Amino acid sequence: MRTPIYGLMAEFENPTALAAAAHKVREKGYRKVEAYSPFAIEEVNEALGLHSNKLPLLVLLGGILGGLSGYFLQYYVAVIDFPLNIGGRPLHSWPSFIIITFELTILFAALSTVLGLFGLCGLPMPYHPVFNVSRFAFASRDRFFICIEATDPLFDRHETADFLHTLAPREVSEVAH
Repeated sequence: MRTPIYGLMAEFENPTALAAAAHKVREKGYRKVEAYSPFAIEEVNEALGLHSNKLPLLVLLGGILGGLSGYFLQYYVAVIDFPLNIGGRPLHSWPSFIIITFELTILFAALSTVLGLFGLCGLPMPYHPVFNVSRFAFASRDRFFICIEATDPLFDRHETADFLHTLAPREVSEVAH
């Protein structure tokens, strides 16, 4: 009996071949697929359906939370906790609250961007099974890879390997755990 694997990885020499392979993999019905390249390829993202991104919503919510917390912190201090009537100005003087409200909006949005990016990307990830493939070292230089995970419902070790060979890759490798 063969040991379980993480998936199968195909190596391509140019981005056009990777994009064509991504279209065919998606048409075949595979859904747990990752593509690796030294630079972003928009056509591959479209082929694999990777355009749903939750990060802008997290940044918006972080900014709203920061703005509300900045405003209501100042309101609480100026009106409820320590009211000072200086020169007859109203206790709730909202124009003076704008600067801190803006600064906390930016701060919370930036922090939610960093933390959301780490969370959504699964970082920090010092180890990933694709690093077990020796040729994967070229993914940051001049090679393009597509990996079909073994957890995909359509994954069959032999059928998937045969399918990947039909895409004319340079090499097809098993990705060990």
